[in-house]
Amino acid sequence: MLAASALIEYVFPPFPGDTVTLFGAILITSHGWSFAGVFGSVMAGAGVGSMAAFYAGRGWQRRRLRKADPGADEAGKRRAALDRLVARFERHGPAYLVINRFLPGFRALFFVAAGMAGMRPRAVLAYSLVSAALWNGGIIAVGSVVGDNLDELTALVRQYTLATWAVVGLVALGLGARAVWRRRRRD
Repeated sequence: MLAASALIEYVFPPFPGDTVTLFGAILITSHGWSFAGVFGSVMAGAGVGSMAAFYAGRGWQRRRLRKADPGADEAGKRRAALDRLVARFERHGPAYLVINRFLPGFRALFFVAAGMAGMRPRAVLAYSLVSAALWNGGIIAVGSVVGDNLDELTALVRQYTLATWAVVGLVALGLGARAVWRRRRRD
């Protein structure tokens, strides 16, 4: 599940893979899950997901080059913008791939661009794993702290929930009493 969520997040960026990773990290300290198992799973998913996006970019670049039609005005503008992106990636690709995890919502696009720029697959995978290790290490650290304090946090949430329902009940009671009072005044 952890590996699959990390993979899906590269193919379908709105998927909340980091939330699943956080829950896995909470289970490390609260229920004795293996740190190596959780970390290894999310790293494997990140590696496979980033390479899937990379190879999608490679395939897109090949199709794009085969269908090149410099006479099309709108297509020419899009092609020029894409060419500028690919040129930037050729110059700064490694740095972009290392910071990709820290820019949510765009991470899959970085690997598509790396594929279009013709970066070497091994280098892309290495940069992807460095970035994923930094990011997931932070998420697992936070999740572990939460897991260590899960009983206290659960008690706090219960108290908050109870207080919230008490306030909602009092407001509803007050509004009901006000309505009854207004109706009696009119009669």
